[in-house]
Amino acid sequence: MATRRKNTNRRKPSPGGRKPLITLLVVILLIAGIFFLLERVKSRTPLQIPAVPPAAMERQKIPSRSAETPVILREYTSVVIPPAPKKKPLPRVAGPGTVAIVIDDMGSSMEEARQLLAINLPLTFSIIPGLAKSRSVAEEVHAKGRQVMLHIPMEPKGFPQRKLEKNGLLLSESSADIERQMAEYLQTVPHAVGANNHMGSSFTENGEKMEVVLKVLQGKGLYFIDSKTSSASVGYSLAKKMGMRAASRQVFLDNTLDVAAITSQLDQVAALARKRGSAIAICHPHRQTIQALAAAMPRMQREGIRFVAASELVN
Repeated sequence: MATRRKNTNRRKPSPGGRKPLITLLVVILLIAGIFFLLERVKSRTPLQIPAVPPAAMERQKIPSRSAETPVILREYTSVVIPPAPKKKPLPRVAGPGTVAIVIDDMGSSMEEARQLLAINLPLTFSIIPGLAKSRSVAEEVHAKGRQVMLHIPMEPKGFPQRKLEKNGLLLSESSADIERQMAEYLQTVPHAVGANNHMGSSFTENGEKMEVVLKVLQGKGLYFIDSKTSSASVGYSLAKKMGMRAASRQVFLDNTLDVAAITSQLDQVAALARKRGSAIAICHPHRQTIQALAAAMPRMQREGIRFVAASELVN
């Protein structure tokens, strides 16, 4: 029997033919791994981020800065404290009391005078002599039945660095010069029935000079109200010693030019008037003051306050 010869031409499997199979297996494993990871992520509980109230977000706003300055954002970890509740305003006290309000520094504007006259309640107009509208304001105020006072410009502390009207009374002047100036004042402010000092923190402390002024007022039958621009003023005490009708200011209304602040001062005057029977307040023809007076005076009248001319509260 003849021996079969082996086919020496048959090819052996090539090692390179296994590579596509291995690559395919790797891809399949990768895809399976990705799906596995996705399932694990879905199965986890999502992170709960607490909602921040709008008010807290407002508190956490970063202040604006210039374009050159880098903004560093920081997380706020402190507890947000809610604002304290607003206190309820105390009820207004009603009751009787008499108040005189003196408007100082009048004489530069007719419009200011007319706005104050339109409030239609007793106000006393104290006019600086020698201003552009001094005579006109005095005439119109008098015609409307309101009281006119002479607002006497007097030397303040810090003069001359602290300004004073050119016709103001100075401590360096003689008694004759002061008397002459007082006569001129009364010519430019007709219908004046009383007077008070404009500035004068130095002048009103000097008894000798004040006596000259008060004698002129006394000779004309005018009363004097001490504006108390100095706690050491002798104006009121000297006037009383001379037998004049006199009084002192209790409250300044508009040292702070804010309607709410001026209204608060008016309420203080009302409380003082209820406690002691009467009170004198001084203010100026600022826009904020006129607005506060126009709103508060009718309300105060409804609450029992009686408004009068300044002459009713001097004795």
